[in-house]
This record gives sequence, C-alpha cells and structure tokens, in this order.
Amino acid sequence: MLSVLIRTVVYASLFIGVALVYLPARILARAGVERPHHFGVTQGVGGIAVLIGTGLALWCIAAFISLGRGTPAPFDPPRRLVVRGPYRHLRNPMYLGATLALGGASLFYEARALAVYTVGFAVLVHVFVVLYEEPTLGATFGPGYAEYCRRVHRWWPRLTT
Repeated sequence: MLSVLIRTVVYASLFIGVALVYLPARILARAGVERPHHFGVTQGVGGIAVLIGTGLALWCIAAFISLGRGTPAPFDPPRRLVVRGPYRHLRNPMYLGATLALGGASLFYEARALAVYTVGFAVLVHVFVVLYEEPTLGATFGPGYAEYCRRVHRWWPRLTT
C-alpha cells in the first residue's frame, strides 16, 4: 500500500505540476496576465470552481489508491475497477475536476488564453478517454466494465443509481 501511495504522489505531482500548474502559469505569463487587482464576482466564482475541481480530483486520486490499489497513471493503473466514491456517479470525475479547476483559474484571472487552454485540455482528455482509456479498461475488466458503462455516464453525472 505504501508503494502505491508513493507512486501516486510522484505521478500525480508530475501531472498536476505540468498540466495544471506549470503550463497554465506559462500561458498566463506569455499573455501578460497578472494577478487580479480587484476581487469581484468573477474571481469568487473562479476560485470556488478551482477549489471544487481540485477537491474532486484529489478525492479521485484517493479512491484509486484505497479502492483500486493503483495509481491514476495510465501506465500504472488501479488493479481493481473503481466504481465507488466519485466514480459512482461519473466515469471520469478526475478529468472533470481538473478541467473545472482550469476553467475556474481562467475565470479568476479573466484570461482568454487560459480558457482556450482549458478547452484544448478537455478535447485532448476526451480523445484520450475514447481512443485509449475506455478500450483498455474494457479489455482489462471485461463485462464488469461494460455494465459500469451502461449505468454511469462518461462526462455528465448521474446523481441517482
């Protein structure tokens, strides 16, 4: 279990550090966007979205460790199919959380360039999920995964089960 935790911290830190912190910071710097000089409704809504998205992504990471006995990295996935926690209502809550956090940051900074990055991130994630992740999970977990896909939506939460 400790090995899984260590691997997850390393992989998640690299992904979060690059895709959700470093690249957005470079985009903001290149666009000349600075920290907002005032705190208005847009910053409040953006900040809340960042917190919710980050919390959701962290909850997913914890579920992968505790329930799946694996990491969120595609090359070191969970050993068990995770269908509880946030995965009870949505098949890809970690990606949704990351996208929500990015979108919230684009609102907070009122940065069109970061909004474009967020859309590109969402499109790239969707393509990855459809072309790689879903077929791989189907091959790995078989009928259990097929049943899960019938019950739980890919991107839009189903709040009743």
